[in-house]
Amino acid sequence: MKSLAEIKIEVDRLAETIGATAHSTLPTYGYTEDFARPHIEVDSRGYHLVVVERGQEQGRFTTADLDDLLFHIFRSVTFTLAFDYELAHRIETLDCRRLGFQRQIELLALLSKGWAANESEEHERILRKHPFDDCSGIRADLTRQLRLAGHAPETAWQMACERYPLPVPA
Repeated sequence: MKSLAEIKIEVDRLAETIGATAHSTLPTYGYTEDFARPHIEVDSRGYHLVVVERGQEQGRFTTADLDDLLFHIFRSVTFTLAFDYELAHRIETLDCRRLGFQRQIELLALLSKGWAANESEEHERILRKHPFDDCSGIRADLTRQLRLAGHAPETAWQMACERYPLPVPA
């Protein structure tokens, strides 16, 4: 079992690889800063990635596998980095997840091909239930325009959906 100091060295090394040194989503070690920033604990049961917000524990992931702990840490870090990237490079006519998911996989692949493959599978699972919707922004704008033109909210939404149909889950 690695110590908190050894885990920190590994996390810092990996964070540097993806340009995330001192990123606010990186964990603290042995203590919480609260505000939903994760922290790591180590005990006889294994490694714990813990999230505390407003003094209340919101989540705890426990594993005996260091690689699994690191994956969970960097899954979150790369998600934040990826969607920061998406926001800076947004294409209004594309579902934001297209660029965000792609960027997250690219970042994870720099750290571990296995982590990238695991997260790619998770993205595919999400997309089966909630497919890409490249027309969501257009549909929302049209709904707003129709409401301003005097249509009732539900009617405006139905008209927008007729013109730009909602995606159908697989």
